[in-house]
Amino acid sequence: MKGKNVWVASFAAVVMIAIVLLLAGSSSVTANDQSSAATSEVKIDNFSFGPQTLTVPVGATVTWTNRDDIPHTSVSTDGVFKSKVMDTNETFSYTFAKAGTYPYYCSIHPKMTGQVVVK
Repeated sequence: MKGKNVWVASFAAVVMIAIVLLLAGSSSVTANDQSSAATSEVKIDNFSFGPQTLTVPVGATVTWTNRDDIPHTSVSTDGVFKSKVMDTNETFSYTFAKAGTYPYYCSIHPKMTGQVVVK
């Protein structure tokens, strides 16, 4: 009977941990998820966009922030959005109204690329 009680107590502990993790996950976003209900940020640093692929829900606003010491832009390859040239610590924001994949690049440094996936 003692073995059964230990098993029940262990099972209950695992269930409680699972519930706590589920509740914690419902109010926050993990780094692996890379999405947010309202706003998300792409940092421009060391000649790269980070994260290179960002997944957001329809209606999310994405803000690009230039953390580099030199100017950069964020320009949609499909002409959907186009920032002005951003100096250090300047930002550009765009709100995505439709689902889809939106590739973009820096018009000053075309090898710098990224994409926003809107679901």
